[in-house]
Amino acid sequence: MFELIADEEVALRPLSYREVPALYALTDRHRDRLSVWLPWVRRHTLTDTYAFVDQSMAQLRRNEGFQAGIFYRGTLVGVIGYHRIDWENKKTSLGYWLDPTVQGRGIMTRAARTMVDHAFFHLGLNRLEIRAATENTRSRRVAERLGFTLEGIIREAEWLGDRFVDHAVYGLLAREWKAYAEKERAR
Repeated sequence: MFELIADEEVALRPLSYREVPALYALTDRHRDRLSVWLPWVRRHTLTDTYAFVDQSMAQLRRNEGFQAGIFYRGTLVGVIGYHRIDWENKKTSLGYWLDPTVQGRGIMTRAARTMVDHAFFHLGLNRLEIRAATENTRSRRVAERLGFTLEGIIREAEWLGDRFVDHAVYGLLAREWKAYAEKERAR
């Protein structure tokens, strides 16, 4: 099993059955706060967590992407992953969520930066997308901090419990990221 190291505090590891109890406990403990943007959390069970991890491991085996646990100082605090990789068009989208008690520490930005690097420099992809509810400012700020371009708004893109929400669609191209990375290294 490989590990992607963001820095001395943040590491990403593909999910395995060993993380299921901690992952379920994390979603269960923060069910009310997470379900604001993740409707599946409201009804999520331990069995669902096993099924999600099983699907994630199968996705990795089929080389269609992966879902990684975000570990902050050795503790599981969230998940980040590529939705299905489209190898023909060299693109995928990135999804993520984080324990509300550790938000605001730059953890997700560091994790997402690591996944963007991996997508462009190791997988050879050309395009990444991030979609977030327009009102989900924390998620949108991650995309903006990493240089993603707001490409448009999809109206009423998702039903969130009691209402439709619009999605902001952000895109980033490999050439843009490589220019950004070179500029960062020059600092």
